[in-house]
Amino acid sequence: MRDTPRPQGTVGDIRPGPPQLRPGRALAHTTGASGSGSPHRSDSRPPQTPRGGRRTDLIGRPGTTPPVPGRPAFLILLLGIPALLFALITWQVVEDGPLLRVDERVSRALVYPDRVSAGLADLGNVEVAIPVLVVALLWSARQARRAGTDRWWLPSTAAAALMALVPALVVPLKVLTDRPGTVVSPGTGYYPSGHTATAAVAYGAATLLVLPWLRSARTRRALVIGYGLLVLGVSFGLVRRGWHWPLDVVGSWCLCTVLLLGFWLFLARHSRR
Repeated sequence: MRDTPRPQGTVGDIRPGPPQLRPGRALAHTTGASGSGSPHRSDSRPPQTPRGGRRTDLIGRPGTTPPVPGRPAFLILLLGIPALLFALITWQVVEDGPLLRVDERVSRALVYPDRVSAGLADLGNVEVAIPVLVVALLWSARQARRAGTDRWWLPSTAAAALMALVPALVVPLKVLTDRPGTVVSPGTGYYPSGHTATAAVAYGAATLLVLPWLRSARTRRALVIGYGLLVLGVSFGLVRRGWHWPLDVVGSWCLCTVLLLGFWLFLARHSRR
């Protein structure tokens, strides 16, 4: 008895050859109509999922655009700590708080006028610090222009504006607090220290402008360390000479830290753009 042959193409048949496409049916892994090459889409429209729609960063890696999660809290902490310390010291100076008693004892232990302390304090003079900043302004602007940087003039202009902001903040604070000077330097209006603020902002802004153009990591490290030692030297000279109370200097540190951090964040944003 001969078996009746089964018809070809029915459901469930087993054939050695490859399956054949039926008319009017689309295979899920065929390329899109617009030639996009995507195995799962029928056109070239971008994917609708958040992960698929992310842009790549500057070096081609997928990720979110700045600011990243957690960064605002870090910046608030970074700027908030010195601002809070400055407010606390200013409040103690205005209210003649107990912190001033400690300040006066430390000052009496450190005061010893000599030529070295006077020379260190003079590094905070406008006649010394501003020319250094001007040289850094011109040099960094020249480097940025030669490199074809977009808006090459902006960092130098911002540094000049930052330096102009220092007396606009320090002078009213001196009038507001009206703190008397030391025995060596009688008078009023000594808080915060203008010499310390001038040195910190002028040399600090110059350092931040020059750093990006230094190729050697060792040179950059030496420049930052030199800046820190320079500001500490000016601060020590002012206290040692008796021209300022220690809290006058520390208050200027806190104020200038906020200013320089803001300038640094501005430069970082400018370089990313």
